[in-house]
Amino acid sequence: MSDDVVSVAEAGPPEDPRGHWPEHLQRMYEENRFNGVVGSVLVSESDRCRVWHLHLAPGELLAFHRHVLPYFWSATSAGTARGYYEDGRIVDVTHYPGQTRHFEYGPGDYMVHAVQNVGESDLDFVTVEFLSGSNPPLPIENAPRLEVAGAERVAA
Repeated sequence: MSDDVVSVAEAGPPEDPRGHWPEHLQRMYEENRFNGVVGSVLVSESDRCRVWHLHLAPGELLAFHRHVLPYFWSATSAGTARGYYEDGRIVDVTHYPGQTRHFEYGPGDYMVHAVQNVGESDLDFVTVEFLSGSNPPLPIENAPRLEVAGAERVAA
């Protein structure tokens, strides 16, 4: 299957790439551009990888976050997501269940973006980050972690 990608806004000029964004998005970018929380909840973590679930209700936005590690995501539901990128681009992508994309980052490389569900149904993804990449993992102390009712947390 092919991706259905629609460019909503091109990259902005180098001197002010996000100047065409609403003020609240510009603020959110500045506050979160080093954020390592790449999903709604961290469901598993080991010395080799982090597994995240991302659930976005219609209209919901996952704050800006930075990818520095090799990772992949898989969509587990169909819907349309809007990506806001550090260079000012805004892109809408129609996702389908099973759609998967892989990413790699070399030393010092990264990507900063936010994701918003602009569709009419819930949108869900699983993201797996591999900790053995060229860059050190970003801290995620404040990341929401999976809590199982009635279960004790066991160290990995």
